[in-house]
Amino acid sequence: MGNTESAANVDRAAIETATLEIIKDLTADWDTDYAGDIGPDTLLVEELAFESIDVVQLVVSLESRFQRRDMPFEKLLMNDGRYIDDVKVRQIVDFLEETLTGAPNA
Repeated sequence: MGNTESAANVDRAAIETATLEIIKDLTADWDTDYAGDIGPDTLLVEELAFESIDVVQLVVSLESRFQRRDMPFEKLLMNDGRYIDDVKVRQIVDFLEETLTGAPNA
């Protein structure tokens, strides 16, 4: 996979791979207690110790990777006008799949 993915030719596997690569790159030098592999059920805040600035960096990195600046991340990160406490990698992939392909996630 290249550094950028065209939104027109991405599938769920490519989205998940890209998302995991970005998260692993962001957390590579962090000193966390998380010892497992980062996967679909990994929680960003509870397990990887993401802070709000890290979420912003993740959003910027995902927008850059998929060459889209118009993704409505508020749908993923907010509920009833309030920021959510945590998000799983799977939820990010679901959001990206729906946003990039128009396919509703299950």
